[in-house]
Amino acid sequence: MSSALWLAVLASALGTLLLRVVPLLWMQRRLARLHGKDGVEAMPRWLVLLGPMMIAAVLGVSLVPRDPDALAWAATAIGVLATLLVWRRTRSLGWPVAAGVAAYGVVVVLAGLG
Repeated sequence: MSSALWLAVLASALGTLLLRVVPLLWMQRRLARLHGKDGVEAMPRWLVLLGPMMIAAVLGVSLVPRDPDALAWAATAIGVLATLLVWRRTRSLGWPVAAGVAAYGVVVVLAGLG
């Protein structure tokens, strides 16, 4: 392998390590400083918002097609509609995602055949 590839692998490994170690060390120090409080009480308030914000970011990226043509927008809209309809009926997470992906795929395949 070339040295550029090794450098990229090393940078990825270091970045992954830092993404895990820095929050761990920060929270350990915070818990040590607030030794009288329970772990849940010591959690910062902004951490509660982090999960929903990340889900919203992934959803926003998923709703914009890679190739912004009419077919991609139609397939995305039909996939979202199928997801919402199945979610409304089942109130679960798995089936709506499967239905949305299937609807998107059917639209793309049928449009490609015509």
